[in-house]
Amino acid sequence: MTQRKWPRKPGAGFRVGEAILLPTLTAMSSRTWIDGDKIPATGGVVLVANHVTKIDPLTIAHFVHHHGRLPRFLAKAGIWDVPGLGWIMRDTGQIPVARMSGDAHNAFEAAEQALRTGECIVVYPEGTVTRDPDLWPMRGKTGAARMALAAGVPVVPVGHWGEQEILPPYATRPHLFPRKRIVVKAGDPVDLADLMGGEVTAEKVAEATDRIMAALTAVVADLRGEAAPVERFDPKAAGVAEIGNPKKQKRKKGQA
Repeated sequence: MTQRKWPRKPGAGFRVGEAILLPTLTAMSSRTWIDGDKIPATGGVVLVANHVTKIDPLTIAHFVHHHGRLPRFLAKAGIWDVPGLGWIMRDTGQIPVARMSGDAHNAFEAAEQALRTGECIVVYPEGTVTRDPDLWPMRGKTGAARMALAAGVPVVPVGHWGEQEILPPYATRPHLFPRKRIVVKAGDPVDLADLMGGEVTAEKVAEATDRIMAALTAVVADLRGEAAPVERFDPKAAGVAEIGNPKKQKRKKGQA
């Protein structure tokens, strides 16, 4: 896997994260990178990824970093309160999101501005670890589409599979042995040309979101070698909370 050069030199936070995370990821897993050159080498871009476990942001960061971009994630604000990790998040320009609050729009405004200045923004359009029982991408939220249309930048789907074998969703104890295999693949940019320009309407955003989730699901299906469900899982329709551990929530309901 030939590493693409970065358009600018990474700062201290990226260097510290690299020194800590890359040896750890190498020890835990083997990695197969596919079509990473589909990530534009320069310019604003939204990368959308599926979310199967708490550790998969590390894999996505490694993949993007390896292919010459410095990733900026939208991540839950509580991470900034963790000693050490909070400094890395601030120094590397990650963007805090106060989920399920009125302040969440501030994060999307910051991300949109970063896109206009040529940054690479990574978004989990599902908003949380998937609630789909078989770990398929579920119904997407509109933030990724809205910011891409507003900034006029491409959206590239990045699918991955394998991290759930190391740490299943909402588990606390990793399975380190035997060493697991992780595969990550970038897909073609989502065709949003007919939606670009003019007012960013609710109809445009909804259509763009559907196309983004379809493209991301197709990449994941290719990695898994399986057909994806015809309909994407909808937590609201299934009566599943959108944040928190759904397994714990089920147990509480059973005890009530």
